[in-house]
Amino acid sequence: MLPEHLDLVRSLSAPSVHPAAGRCAVAVTRPDFRADAAVGQIWEVPLHSGPARLLTRGFRDAAPQYSPDGSVLAFLRAAPTGRPQLAIVDARGGEPRILTDAPLGVAQFAFSPDGARIAYTARVPEPGRYGSTDGVAAGAEDPRLIRDLNYRLNGVGYTGDQRTRLFVLDVPALDAEPFVAARGRAAAEEAAAKGDAAKGDAAKGDGAPTGLPEARQLTDGSVDHTEPRFSADGAWIYTVSGFDPTAVDTLGSRAVRTPVAGGPSEALDLGTEEAASVDLAAEAPDGSGVFVLASSLGETGADFVGRATHLFWHTPADGATHRLTADGDDLGEAAGALQVTGDGRALVLARTRGTVQLIAFAPDGRREQLTSGPLVVTGAGEARGAVVLAAADADGPGELYRLADDGGLEKLTDVNAPLRQSAPPRTPQEFTGTSADGSDVHGWVVLPEGDGPHPTLLMIHGGPFAQYTGAWFDEAQVYAGAGYAVVMCNPRGAAGYGEAHARAIRGRMGTVDFEDVLGFLDAALAGYPQLDQGRLGILGGSYGGYLTAWTIAHDHRFKAAVVERGFLDPVSFVGSSDIGWFFPGEYTGWDPAAMAAQSPMARVGEVRTPTLVVHSEEDWRCPIEQAQRYYAALRLGGVDSELLVFPGENHELSRAGTPHHRRARFEHILRWFAQYL
Repeated sequence: MLPEHLDLVRSLSAPSVHPAAGRCAVAVTRPDFRADAAVGQIWEVPLHSGPARLLTRGFRDAAPQYSPDGSVLAFLRAAPTGRPQLAIVDARGGEPRILTDAPLGVAQFAFSPDGARIAYTARVPEPGRYGSTDGVAAGAEDPRLIRDLNYRLNGVGYTGDQRTRLFVLDVPALDAEPFVAARGRAAAEEAAAKGDAAKGDAAKGDGAPTGLPEARQLTDGSVDHTEPRFSADGAWIYTVSGFDPTAVDTLGSRAVRTPVAGGPSEALDLGTEEAASVDLAAEAPDGSGVFVLASSLGETGADFVGRATHLFWHTPADGATHRLTADGDDLGEAAGALQVTGDGRALVLARTRGTVQLIAFAPDGRREQLTSGPLVVTGAGEARGAVVLAAADADGPGELYRLADDGGLEKLTDVNAPLRQSAPPRTPQEFTGTSADGSDVHGWVVLPEGDGPHPTLLMIHGGPFAQYTGAWFDEAQVYAGAGYAVVMCNPRGAAGYGEAHARAIRGRMGTVDFEDVLGFLDAALAGYPQLDQGRLGILGGSYGGYLTAWTIAHDHRFKAAVVERGFLDPVSFVGSSDIGWFFPGEYTGWDPAAMAAQSPMARVGEVRTPTLVVHSEEDWRCPIEQAQRYYAALRLGGVDSELLVFPGENHELSRAGTPHHRRARFEHILRWFAQYL
């Protein structure tokens, strides 16, 4: 794969299975170089035979969801320069109807059980913020007075003045006459009748008709509300919300339910510290109880490090809460993908040993693993027992599959065929190395074409509570396409291998994780004669940037390094990062000496490796000052180094940046390694 192949990569949403179980809807999204943005449409895919067909033709249509009776398909539509808005269309196809004009866009939505209503969440700007007052630009807004620590979020910005609120609206009839805005004399007459000085401007939301259904706001904006799900009787909407946003002694979130008729939200008392941080709550179809995805925060209420996400069953009638998952389970991969089936089971995604599997849980704890093998499931849908899932494997970034009667998978799509034809994938080879203390280190080696010996890149993932998998990965494919062997593993601190493995680096970052990645590299060099141990590079982003910077300060065998969006100084991270008020202290401890002992910035004077430092200007997860100070120290220390800065991008550049910037990032990284390797 080459950088210019990025616009051939198709990503699939979670599928929505039609209630009749004969077809499903899925959004297919790709980076587009001409638009310099992600574009996508909704496709209808038959479950048994026949070709897929295009249902929508918007610029970016996403998140399809059928109504319970299957007559309506709802989705999010965004114009090239606009925010996502809620739209509906006849499930057979036709002209979509936009239902919202949320100034900051709609985030998530859900149908009521009878299909008559849709609940949705959207950020609402305070008056005078984010363009809500004509003629007042962002730089001219009033000052912000901050009184809490949790006040901004990477990719969003300041949060206290744009809380995510819960709304509900009635679904309009699709066969109703389309709204026509008044013009000319009629507009002037309407304006005069309303005493409207704007003379009939029907698009400003100033009291003039818009043709949009009335949306009722159900929450007040004191805290954010996410992941809306209706109760079985349609009278309540479950969401996840925070506690008092000014509280600094807990990271907890809770499951609440809000009455559709209006009134205060009620928090579910789960009664267990194991569920202190809630990700999602969804009621069973018969109303007998609620599935809850949540994790522990330890005794302090802030100990999040390496905590697995578990599935719980809560029965409001008696207040009982039971954990359904075992100690080795971790459902922290895309918690919002949880689906409750018609027969009352929860479909969840479990990450385990470099895979993500689909598992079904019944309220009584019975479990059924629906997938297996080297697969990364990204979403699933179900109707009348028909289960459809989106999943990636070694051959590509994702396709749709139907769960067959014999338990196997029947492939329904081939949307990434053009990518495979233009850039045949290099298959990751599973491999296990050994760390300095004898521990196994699990990972993969991706070899380029030819016999070698090939220059070799040690690639380190972010998180650290994340995992590499054996599925297709654009980073590994691009580097292998350029002639490099790629070595990547899941050291201690990573997800998918149990909490003991994930929590092993708490208070000792740069110790066993450092030994693990080097032990895996040494084992790969010994086991693969195709790898050139004299031409080694190293790279990583976020926590991977941390461990890359830490490694080149302690091991000088590498000819070049790329430190990207790195967590490089725990001390300055506190107060500058959106998660800085808790993240460094929980991983390194709060003692200044302990922080310094685990800080790459404190060891930058020992670096000799030529280093490219890559960062985004709007990164609030690992703020750009981390990169700027690290780069300056490298240059002052005489290390050959460059600083590559991307304007307008945040921490998600490599995954969700503009196509032009993503391609340029690959080109610069390849240029840097070519210079030294």
